[in-house]
Amino acid sequence: MTLSLRLPDGAGGLQTYQLVGQPIAHGNYAPATSRLAFAAAHVVPDPLADNSPGAPAVIDWEHTLEFRRHLWSLGLSVAEAMDTAQRGMGLDWPATKELIRRSAAEAPTRAHDGADDGATKRIAVGVGTDQLIAGVHPLDAVIAAYEEQLAVAEEAGAQPILMASRALCAAAGSPDDYRKVYDRLLSQSSRPVILHWLGSMFDPALAGYWGSDSLDTAAEVVVELINENAAHVDGIKISLLDASKEVALRNRLPQGVRLYTGDDFNYPSLIRGDGERYSDALLGIFAAIAPAAAAALKALDEGDLTQYDEVFAPTVPLARQIFSAPTYYYKTGIAFLAWLNGHQPGFGMVGGLQTGRSLPHLADTFRLADAAGVLTNPELAVDRFRKLLVVGGVDA
Repeated sequence: MTLSLRLPDGAGGLQTYQLVGQPIAHGNYAPATSRLAFAAAHVVPDPLADNSPGAPAVIDWEHTLEFRRHLWSLGLSVAEAMDTAQRGMGLDWPATKELIRRSAAEAPTRAHDGADDGATKRIAVGVGTDQLIAGVHPLDAVIAAYEEQLAVAEEAGAQPILMASRALCAAAGSPDDYRKVYDRLLSQSSRPVILHWLGSMFDPALAGYWGSDSLDTAAEVVVELINENAAHVDGIKISLLDASKEVALRNRLPQGVRLYTGDDFNYPSLIRGDGERYSDALLGIFAAIAPAAAAALKALDEGDLTQYDEVFAPTVPLARQIFSAPTYYYKTGIAFLAWLNGHQPGFGMVGGLQTGRSLPHLADTFRLADAAGVLTNPELAVDRFRKLLVVGGVDA
């Protein structure tokens, strides 16, 4: 059966689009053995609650947790309570605490991988400072906020990800202030943490993180910090959308410290590596292309690089579309595809962020998702998007 609908063409008109993609077969996958792979998961709002901008987030726990089970079933680990879950863009700290506790309680374990002693849960959680109100705070207050969230992560038994902090960026006057904060936190964590470097395209409030607007100068601070605390650092996740900067940093990390790519533009080549070094993965796009990510990582485990490239290649245009400027609205595309694929009952987001992308943008996202084979139920996807277009005033 041929499926089609009329989509905005980007020039103010409509064109009939016939679906062409073959959905990637969904199955249960074991976790990859050659790479660690985290998908940063979004949250599903309660459609009967007031999730308008500025209101406290009210989460649909059934569908939010079911989406995490979906990711685990594909062999992926979950990066919880990250920017993909709308930290700083609709998800408040009380809802975040509950999210961490509920998700960690359901997380399966993975075998010993050299990073931790014994089995560890297949979940890592964002630890930040977003319980502080916007503004400039003393460094001690920033440290206390981090410590409060670190305690929640440790109580839940989840690996901490020390997220880049708007409050720290506003408070720090020099790289030494970053060293003071991170040295304190790393010495307190009971297990190696994942550091987090999020570029300003993801959050403009993080411009100049690590004490410099120069990425090269900032990288010197990061390398020095990791070298001085290597026993307390599992790895660092960087999201700069610059593959050359990531490779340069990766090549300078001490033995045993991982580079988790957060580059949603260049992930296939970075994960594949250069024959000597490679990046593990902690990616928002993996939530949107989870079946493809699972299939590609399985091919990599089996040494089938041709299949690896063939699976990942059509997902890159989709990723570049979802993460196009303004990049921080990528979260809308993640939720949009989750809705099309039946993982949530409505196209909604906490804080009303579903309005962050236009219908023409979503139409292009739909086309590229079809081409990448990640519309897992094409009939459902067509029916749902047609209804959204009609509500938006488009005769689809």
